[in-house]
Amino acid sequence: MNSQLRKQTILVVDDAPENIELLNLVLNTDYQVKVALDGQKALEIAADPLDLPDLILLDVMLPDMDGYEVCRQLKTSDLTRKIPVIFVTALNEPTDEKKGFDVGGVDYITKPITAPTVRARVKTHLALRDQNRVLEEKVRERTEELTHTQDVTIIGFATLAEFRSQETGTHIMATQHFVSILARHLSTHPHYSAFLTLENIELLRKSAPLHDIGKIAVPDRILLKPGRLTADEFEEIKKHTTYGRDAILRAEKALGNTQSSFLSLAKEIAYTHHERWDGKGYPEGLREYEIPISGRLMALADVYDALISERVYKKPIPHEKAVEIIESERGKHFDPAVVDAFLDVEDVFRNIAQNLAASRVTRSPVL
Repeated sequence: MNSQLRKQTILVVDDAPENIELLNLVLNTDYQVKVALDGQKALEIAADPLDLPDLILLDVMLPDMDGYEVCRQLKTSDLTRKIPVIFVTALNEPTDEKKGFDVGGVDYITKPITAPTVRARVKTHLALRDQNRVLEEKVRERTEELTHTQDVTIIGFATLAEFRSQETGTHIMATQHFVSILARHLSTHPHYSAFLTLENIELLRKSAPLHDIGKIAVPDRILLKPGRLTADEFEEIKKHTTYGRDAILRAEKALGNTQSSFLSLAKEIAYTHHERWDGKGYPEGLREYEIPISGRLMALADVYDALISERVYKKPIPHEKAVEIIESERGKHFDPAVVDAFLDVEDVFRNIAQNLAASRVTRSPVL
């Protein structure tokens, strides 16, 4: 409920009934007052997700744990971290006050208290908290807007590359799904869990559509050739991996941020998704763990989609045959662990492929 439509809630934590009575008398006209007589009860009340206090007045000398420890625990929880804590205590040494601020308190009132001081401090910190909420909401909205703009831009550029090579956005959507599914399935694998965090899985999903962005730089006479490529033409089209890497590298430099995790993964995928586990891929002939995880995942997703898709020189092959081919390439073309993950989730791949099949059109002859 909006704080403007209800009384804001103050949690008073003190083991002395007379202190609680006094603070309640000072505050209850303007605020809803809740009470805790010890630290554990304070933590329980503060962590109620349906009724979080707007501010906490916290004594230091409590029977079970001191107020400093209560505050420290409040600040370690995502639920209660942002609740302002004002210490109200008889401890008046500078070191006591410093300790209160060190554990996350926003203010420090020494006893005996005066009503005007308590009201003024509470009002000030609640106003600051409201301002912070407004700013946080604006930041959240702006972040969502920028993220949406980024996603649309990525898909736009990736689709441009696919249109130019007579492909459709279904390849973008399919491979994006496939990479994400493989990554999630491998996220518990002991050799992959450190990299495949939730954040990196989302970055992989966003980066995947840019894997063939380098096709934009490939000449039409090669990119749009309806038949098989000659050896020289194949050498030329292999350069799309380098073109893609270089294009994303230029984007990094234009942004002034060569450490962008998103662009770094996009660059890896564009450059390494045609490397092979046995070292017979391109552009560098990397083998096994020399190939980034992002490239290994994209390699299988891209080939599966190529196998089941219609092209000018071939009909699509059935899902079952594609599974057989990929399994036969375990430890050759593909990382064995990635193939094992694929075999575990191949029904999900098939369902995605079937859902997209109706919108597929003829694709480029390039794997």
